[in-house]
Amino acid sequence: MAAEIDSNVEKAADEFRGKFAALKKEIGKAIVGHKDVVEGVLTALFVGGHVLIEGVPGLGKTYLIRTLAEAVDLHFSRIQFTPDLMPADIIGTTVINENPATGKREFEFQSGPLFAQIVLADEINRATPKTQSALLEAMQEHTVTVGGTQHKLEEPFFVMGTQNPIEQEGTYPLPEAQLDRFMFKLVVNYSTKEELKTILDRTTTGYRPSINVVMSGDDIIGTQALVRRVVMAPHVQDYAARLAMASHPAGPYAVEVTNKYVRWGVSPRAVQTLTLGAKLYALLDGRFNTSFSDVQRVYLPAMRHRVLLNFEGEAEGISTDDVLREIMEKTPTMAEAAA
Repeated sequence: MAAEIDSNVEKAADEFRGKFAALKKEIGKAIVGHKDVVEGVLTALFVGGHVLIEGVPGLGKTYLIRTLAEAVDLHFSRIQFTPDLMPADIIGTTVINENPATGKREFEFQSGPLFAQIVLADEINRATPKTQSALLEAMQEHTVTVGGTQHKLEEPFFVMGTQNPIEQEGTYPLPEAQLDRFMFKLVVNYSTKEELKTILDRTTTGYRPSINVVMSGDDIIGTQALVRRVVMAPHVQDYAARLAMASHPAGPYAVEVTNKYVRWGVSPRAVQTLTLGAKLYALLDGRFNTSFSDVQRVYLPAMRHRVLLNFEGEAEGISTDDVLREIMEKTPTMAEAAA
């Protein structure tokens, strides 16, 4: 029986690798470049997490998530966050309707745009904290509670939030509790000259990409379960834990740059993110056990939105990524070397 199960798992892993490659190819019909961002979004989707993307307008963030929704055949919803947006505009509200059969008035819940499988929270930091908080239960529990009634969201459920790093006037920075619920924070950089030429060829000549469906919702749910069957050896798990703890000022594994520039380190969710992301990359590499390099591969996107710099770090213009890179460089892979 064990051999049969192993054989089935191996077959499922092979199928997933093929579909993952096909999915990237379909997205590539519409999105030019940004391979790291595409890979990060897919990684979060296949382990059951959410993604926050930061970048200036016009870099294709909305187009990316819309194309992904087409390729995986999931219900897509886009919410444009604005200062006057209210929680009921997102989650829905209870209204009074008259039943034509009985003539009596009845309460009926009308769901909002949050009741989708792939939700784009566009410019999420433009909404007030009260409206932002409407996402917390949905992102963590995959449920929405209205009027004392809990409504289950359809699986798989994936949220991609976007924010503009330039315009800060009239915005409300995401609270730490909300940031922590995003698995990754991905940064969209400018395109290269060759990528810009390709973008122009596709967008100014009548080009219309035909996106084929590669995976279903059930396929994604199956992959999320498959990822969790990948093994993380104790010494790799220890490395992931020490990497996270190295961000805690005055902690047992803190390095010099942590004590100098970091005000608050990461929560246990960061280690969960490192673990699940590493397991997915191991699976994509044809392995059923994770390595140190798998953990390092997801380290920056998993940590950059969870570390808060102190006044000295902000005053000196130190970036969170620079601090994290030094933490990773100074944290040995084996615990014996750290002793």
